[in-house]
Amino acid sequence: MNKPLVISAPDPRSLDLIFSEENKAGLFSDYEIHEMRPEEVNRSDTAILAQARYIIGQPPLSLETLEKMRNLRCIFNVESNLINNMPYDHLFERGIHVVTTGAVFAEPVAEMGLAMALCLARDVVEADIAFREGRELWGGDGNARASLLSGSRVGIVGFGDLGRAIARLLRGFRAEISVFDPWLPPSLLREADVTPADLDTVLRTSDTIFVVASVTSENKGFLNAGAFARMRRGARFILLSRADVVDFDDLMEAVRSGHILAASDVFPQEPLAADHPVRNLGNFLHSAHRAGALDGAFRKMGEMVLEDMALLDKGLPPMRCKRAERETVSRMRSRPVDKN
Repeated sequence: MNKPLVISAPDPRSLDLIFSEENKAGLFSDYEIHEMRPEEVNRSDTAILAQARYIIGQPPLSLETLEKMRNLRCIFNVESNLINNMPYDHLFERGIHVVTTGAVFAEPVAEMGLAMALCLARDVVEADIAFREGRELWGGDGNARASLLSGSRVGIVGFGDLGRAIARLLRGFRAEISVFDPWLPPSLLREADVTPADLDTVLRTSDTIFVVASVTSENKGFLNAGAFARMRRGARFILLSRADVVDFDDLMEAVRSGHILAASDVFPQEPLAADHPVRNLGNFLHSAHRAGALDGAFRKMGEMVLEDMALLDKGLPPMRCKRAERETVSRMRSRPVDKN
């Protein structure tokens, strides 16, 4: 009996990164795997395309290619950013699932965001640097701008898997959490024990703001000078999703002026130019897009893919990975990552 055929093109990920040795062995035991570069998929042999049941990765796919893939059931996007590089309408019309494994990053990124919030609230990094340089301030003298996260007012912009993970972590801090997410009904936010709010309210009232919104055709650069001006003086701004939702020059100016403090795990270009001014900007905490890049998270991707393949093989829908939605997938404007 022939095994189901899988086209594997997960670049920049690799099968060794996302599958444990045991799960990779199971994958190759249960499926016929054809590994290739993403750009090679459209040039693949017609017989391979016709037999392929699954794609692991997010290769660019032409309509002509997809019309040859009569047995395709699901595209497993393990890069996790939905990119407009395939005719999604055609996929949905045929009932082909497009799913992502991005949920694996929610918990590790949320923990990094919490760490950043605590560092900014208590001057952890700046105090350490001062100590190393022999200019530390002892006791209360070193807490002139320190404040508690406990019992504070927190805003979250975007409330997908990552926003929900942040809210769960903040419950232990008794924070008052307000959320702005125009793609969700208020009742869903209330059920998650957060307060629905418009963007202006989140900006004006929050001591700390976590930005975890995806980049779409509607929100590129929507957090700009006007938005930062509405924030409370001394508030903390933590960017964890994608830099394109922010006007980065405006963000740097808001920090440079002393109006807010900021932290970011993402930047306009990655890797960032050696002479980029944000590198030497005070009151700005930097992380090189490493918040979610943990081996454990990558391994969970492989587990999710295998579990959903098993369901699909039985004629059932995928349940572990998150399905792309017909109404929103073409509005996503994220850029692919170049490095894991």
